[in-house]
Amino acid sequence: MKDPLHYRNKVQHVFVRDRKGNILSGFYSGKSHRVVDAPECMLEDLESQRIILTVKSLLKSFKITVYNEDSGYGLLRHVLVRKGFATGEFLVVLVVTSPVFPSKNNFVKALRKEHPEITSVVLNVNDKDTTMVLGERNITLYGPGFIKDTLCGCTFRISPNSFYQVNPVQTEKLYDTALEFAGLTGRETVIDAYCGIGTIGLCAAKKAGKVIGVELNPDAVKDAVQNAKDNRISNARFYKGDAGDFINDMAERSEKADVVFLDPPRSGSTEKFLRSAVRLSPSRIVYVSCNPETLARDLKILVSAGYRPEKIQPVDMFPFTGHSEAVVLMSRTDLKK
Repeated sequence: MKDPLHYRNKVQHVFVRDRKGNILSGFYSGKSHRVVDAPECMLEDLESQRIILTVKSLLKSFKITVYNEDSGYGLLRHVLVRKGFATGEFLVVLVVTSPVFPSKNNFVKALRKEHPEITSVVLNVNDKDTTMVLGERNITLYGPGFIKDTLCGCTFRISPNSFYQVNPVQTEKLYDTALEFAGLTGRETVIDAYCGIGTIGLCAAKKAGKVIGVELNPDAVKDAVQNAKDNRISNARFYKGDAGDFINDMAERSEKADVVFLDPPRSGSTEKFLRSAVRLSPSRIVYVSCNPETLARDLKILVSAGYRPEKIQPVDMFPFTGHSEAVVLMSRTDLKK
């Protein structure tokens, strides 16, 4: 990455009190629930950090308590800030245990007085004893409840629960590589598995005949459908469901696909999905991975099903860490000359 500092467009802090009663906001220490106070971080967007510090400074005057994992009492659990790097829009998500937030309108006014660049503020209610950060219920306090960003010439709507790559600069390189490997000519039927808000699929739609996206997260699917409308893309359809089941159903109807994109979480794909994908007989499978170990495991399954790796390109999505993304082109061996 050309400028590998302050690249994260998603800043997420847990809020707790220490033994002296001081409010800490930061990250869990490795393999523990001990919170390390982090007033600044060289990976996070600077303005997002400032917004979190302002939230922290407002808590006392608005008498807002922070959550205690041991007792289960307290209101504020986490603060999540998402930034549209291309649009300059900011979404602030206050993760709370109850929808009752003291003087919520005045709190938003005080926050926006310090940060007028904030375009949306959302309460996310997470009242469960869980390690998951976000709950399922969102209450919009200000703005539309989402932000927009531009990637590879497409505009994307990003809601609190939607997945969106944290490094937009390198994401363009990642997706450009994936599209190059796909070798689209304008006629292909493309499957975008684990499609999220439709980022890869909508970028591919400009060069494909038809795109079908599948995603389990209903909020992400809703965003993907809206993103297609906003970008005036009519040859892409998005569906909520398990990707393996969806593709199996396609195969049962004797439907085919030319290219399959998959961008799974760190746990990788599943043998069920991979076996389903090859039933569509795609000539190319483009696998975008954020975990080399699960990638290696999954590629063995594809090789056993008649595919071979043609190209592998690492992309430095997470500078200063040991993590890397990789794009792999898998081609059907029976098509080799």
